[in-house]
Formats: sequence, C-alpha cells, structure tokens
Amino acid sequence: MIYLNGSFIPIEDARISVLDRGFIFGDGVYEVIPVYSYIPFRLAEHLSRLQKSLDGIQLKNPHTNIEWKELLEQIIASNDGEDQSLYLHITRGVAPRNHAFPKEVVPTVFIMSSPLIVASEELIVAGVSAITANDNRWSRCDIKAISLLPNVLLRQLASDSDAIETLLLRDGFLSEGSASNIFIVKNKILLVPPKSNLMLPGITYDVVLELAVKYQMPYEIREISENDLLKFDSKGQITLLHITDIHGQLKPVFFRPPSENFGIGKYEGIPPHLVGKVFLDYFGIKPNTPLAYAHTMLDYVPLAREYGKLGAVSYTHLTLPTNREV
Repeated sequence: MIYLNGSFIPIEDARISVLDRGFIFGDGVYEVIPVYSYIPFRLAEHLSRLQKSLDGIQLKNPHTNIEWKELLEQIIASNDGEDQSLYLHITRGVAPRNHAFPKEVVPTVFIMSSPLIVASEELIVAGVSAITANDNRWSRCDIKAISLLPNVLLRQLASDSDAIETLLLRDGFLSEGSASNIFIVKNKILLVPPKSNLMLPGITYDVVLELAVKYQMPYEIREISENDLLKFDSKGQITLLHITDIHGQLKPVFFRPPSENFGIGKYEGIPPHLVGKVFLDYFGIKPNTPLAYAHTMLDYVPLAREYGKLGAVSYTHLTLPTNREV
C-alpha cells in the first residue's frame, strides 16, 4: 500500500500526469527514513532535513510534522514487516512545461514502503570494494533532490568495476559516496569530512559522531585528501607488497596507454602487443567504459575528465598473521 495525493492505494493503481514537474524536470525533493520495530528512526531529524530541502527549492511544505507523522504511521501499518524503509517524494506538481515555477499548483506527494535491507554479518566482517571518481555533481548537494542522474552514473562506475560504492573527490578532497556518507578510521582516529553544500548532511553522519563521543573514540572533522585514502594502516608484523607492471603506480596519475605497441615475429598481433579497438575487441571490453579508459588511448581526453586518475590497478597487498613463521 502506498500514499499518493491524499489516497492510500495499491502501488499498481498509482497514476500521475506526464506533465508532473518531477517527471519533466526532476523538480522535487525526497527523504528516506528507516523504520525499526514499527518506529521511524529519528523522525524529527528527517523531517527537519526535508524542510531544508523544500526551502532550498522554494517549495512550500504540503504537510505539518504532525500530519507527516500520521501519514507515515498509516503507511507502516499498511505494509508488512517490523523494519521498513520509507520513501517520501514531493514534486512541484502538474503544470504545462515551463522552466519557471508555476503559480497556484498543488504539489505531488508520494510515500511508499520497502523492506529494510541491512548488510549481512559476513559482509561487515569481509568489507566491500570501492573506487574513486571525480565529483562532477552540482554545488547544492545539501538539497536532497530527486534529480539524481549524476549519482546514478557515479554508482554505475562502481558497478561496472565490480565494486559497491564510488568515493567522490572534489578538488582532491573526499566529499561523500555516490549514495552514502563516508568515514575513515586511521590510527584509531575517526576522520570525518566537514559538512558543506557539497555533501548531503546525512542523519547517519550525526549518529556516528554521537556514538564516537559516547564510546570515547577520538575523531577529527577535517578535509580528507586523496593521499589520506591511499595511506592504509599496516596489520600484523610483515607486509609483502608485490608490484608488477602497474603503469599508473600506487599513487594515481593521469596515464595514457600507447597508440602503438610492436610485437616482433611470433609476438606480432597478440597480447600484450595490442592497442586501441583491437585490444577492446580481443578482450570483449565495451568502449567508453572504465576498463576501456584504463587500457586504451581511445577517447582519452573526455574519458580522463570523467574517470580521473589511474593507479593501484595491479598489486597484491598480503598481510601474514603475527604467529606465522616465515
């Protein structure tokens, strides 16, 4: 069961106009609220952030906090599960297509519930892979806008690289992930990027800092550079670093693969003496992808602007247990 413009209906019966400004322009904001044991988590904080997003796009809040609470309670009761994820979606409403704000238009309000997905214990212990990319989004990332195409493309970069998340760097400093706040622990100190208009002020952000204070974990709110991300803490007593032909080196740089690579005699026309389209075709790599950028010179300049520096692409970091005899 969902809520749409005053009615609780099955989601398959939901209808909106194709002239809705959320559909035409992405003109709207949203909020996501986790629910634990039927209770919305930090509802006051989420509604406060929703209000700031609405103020940011000059859209009047269609409901009071009490009205929002009542609507959310009905949605929770109408859907299965003690733990849920609530999605609130507010657009400027339906009007003829025109970039300027329409007058006297009723906002579109949509609420739905989905099962709350949490990371498994195995995943928490093992960790996940992530990549870095240039943060090419707009300068009002503090507004939780529904127009998320840049975030979608940045998250797809991670997916194309078999990673879970893309860490975003703007002017060489960490802002956030494509769909998450990012924290770093180095030397038992929690490093936290400062809040700004270049990141979404996540509710989790505040909770993590509160927990750090509660459990007396030292933390620093400061700019986190790309170098900070690359300096990993050692573990155990022995670290073996095996380096092969990595081109971009451990510290990422702009590296343009060669346009010519000559193989002599029986080595002609076989790897590693392949370049450009021949290389892509041989290994079945799609053009204009991160792998194509890393391994060929095709469309190098525009892809370099999109994907950024290369490095740390071919090394093995192996840590042996402290009780292992070597």
